[in-house]
Amino acid sequence: MKKLEGKVAVVTGASKGIGAAIALDLADEGAAVVVNYASSKEGADRLVDKILSDGGKAIAVQANVSQKTEIERLFAKTQETFGRLDILVNNAGIYEFSPLESITEEHFHKQFDLNVLGLILTSQQAVKHFGSEGGSIINISSLVSTLTPANASVYSATKAAVDAVTKSLAKELGSHHIRVNSINPGMVETEGTQTAGISAADSQGRQQTEAQTPLGRIGQPQDIAPAVVFLASSDSAWITGETLYIAGGLR
Repeated sequence: MKKLEGKVAVVTGASKGIGAAIALDLADEGAAVVVNYASSKEGADRLVDKILSDGGKAIAVQANVSQKTEIERLFAKTQETFGRLDILVNNAGIYEFSPLESITEEHFHKQFDLNVLGLILTSQQAVKHFGSEGGSIINISSLVSTLTPANASVYSATKAAVDAVTKSLAKELGSHHIRVNSINPGMVETEGTQTAGISAADSQGRQQTEAQTPLGRIGQPQDIAPAVVFLASSDSAWITGETLYIAGGLR
């Protein structure tokens, strides 16, 4: 029997990159997956088609998870379609780098509203839909919460907040059989990082990162997804409030 047979998972920001890899692995282990996306409908539909063609269950639901009303719609659609919820993966996020002198209120709120407030509001809704047996919330944080590179003060602050929220909610929700953990990836090659030039093979940032990383390379989305399956499954039944770094040994 598959590890997540009969379970239902919502993965935010799942149309591409790490989120898509997570959705695929959850589906491969038997979970019905709600593929949330903000704007990339084509990517979300393509992912759902792949899951369905592989014999899994999935739907795509558009929702901006920095907006409470859209979050409520996301979970209402999940309940309507699958009748339950067991797993929430808070993967949706945004990153923008800026030196101190260029930081604006818009730069600050754009990242905090999605990376922190959105994660809290999404978790709030998930808790309302988990059954009496509880559930698992997995927050995708980042190595930058502790590595804190230059020109990333706001982004690093959002991910440090995610780490703190994870630990606090684990204590708050444990009595309801709800586990809350975070995964903190290092640099991962995705469509987004490629477009931004961050993970291009010839980029100075990638070369410096790989030189400092004990395992000598940056990550791929598939390096992250199996850990999410582990934290979503009963294999991690006595694990909560933990932060798992997946960064090739870079700290």
